[in-house]
Amino acid sequence: MAYPDKPTDGSVLHWRDGAVAHIRFNRPQALNAIDRDMAAAFARACKEVQADGAVRAVLLSGEGRAFMAGGDIGEMRADPARAAEELIAGMHGGIRRLAALDAPVICAVQGAVAGGGLGLMLACDLALAAEGTRLSVAYPAIGASCDCSTSWSLPRVLGLRKAMELALLGDTVDAAQALQLGLVNRVVPAAQLEAESHALVQRLAQGPTRALGSMKKLLRSAAQHSLDEHLDVEAAGFIACTQTEDFHEGTRAFSEKRAPQFQGR
Repeated sequence: MAYPDKPTDGSVLHWRDGAVAHIRFNRPQALNAIDRDMAAAFARACKEVQADGAVRAVLLSGEGRAFMAGGDIGEMRADPARAAEELIAGMHGGIRRLAALDAPVICAVQGAVAGGGLGLMLACDLALAAEGTRLSVAYPAIGASCDCSTSWSLPRVLGLRKAMELALLGDTVDAAQALQLGLVNRVVPAAQLEAESHALVQRLAQGPTRALGSMKKLLRSAAQHSLDEHLDVEAAGFIACTQTEDFHEGTRAFSEKRAPQFQGR
């Protein structure tokens, strides 16, 4: 399954460029706020990306001047419980699929990153932010607790005390503060966000995909294990990597003093 051409409509665009899958939120007139159609489209896009064996890295982005300004409040006011259930089902389904990928998932953000947008960004493996980006948990302002993995990610990224502060007060942080806190990996000039994120995702797409997937799982599961347990998990992961074509290529390339040419196998 491949997506060689960028779609021209829809609230979520998705396509594949070589080994890189792109998922782009496309409601710029609403600052990419999540409505039910967008949540369902996101879930479908993630399902198709997960089924595409040629994907070796994924880039999430938002069209227009914001990455994602949270949920669509107007839609949720009309039928709160049902709208919330459908929005959350779609977004959480997509997040689960992205988290299960061996392929690294990169998020490029700009403008507003609020509520579910922040949770989605944190669920990705790496995040780049444009200068001028503003990030907020946002949920207290509408009288809600969080979704989109926000409460899972925040304490892991920030530690419990700082996560509590950001979540309970709902304060907004700018891109520089987000970098200092570790919410994002890099901050770049707004005009360079697309080029920088594309360069990073292409670099990762050329890596040993199955080894990177193992590394992701090890890092995300570490807090659930004792040291003794995690040493066993690490050993199993490394031994599994030795059975891959990329491991044999990497060790050959090291011996031959050349750059490896990984194939993701």
